[in-house]
This record gives sequence, structure tokens and C-alpha cells, in this order.
Amino acid sequence: MKELMRTNDIVLISFVETLLRDADIDFFVADENMSILEGSLGILPRRVMVVDDDLAQARRVLSDAGIVDELKP
Repeated sequence: MKELMRTNDIVLISFVETLLRDADIDFFVADENMSILEGSLGILPRRVMVVDDDLAQARRVLSDAGIVDELKP
């Protein structure tokens, strides 16, 4: 799996999850449970991971949604 994006914004993560689900792209949100270690402060970013073969399509979906600035280069 490849990292598509990394953010602390849980609303953005939710939006990205919806976009990827609607596009039928398999993904995984890594580090979701790190809040236990950080005390639920939201300091540690969560990573959205996608299957290697879907990376280009996932980047296109997020770009079309206007959140291209959040993508990992």
C-alpha cells in the first residue's frame, strides 16, 4: 500500500473515506488508534493508504474534489 495523504483533520479524513468508497477504491486509514497514546489531542496525523494499483485513480478523485493540496507528493 502507498500513502495517499497524511492529516490531523478528522473531518477531512472522513470526506476522503467517502470519496474513495464512492469510487470503489480500497483504502486503509493508518494510525487511527494512536489517539490512545497521545491522549486524544489529535497531534499525530493519520495516514490514508491505498493499494498501489489504485494510487493514480485515488489522486485523481481527490484532485477532482478540490483537495489536491492535501495529497502526498
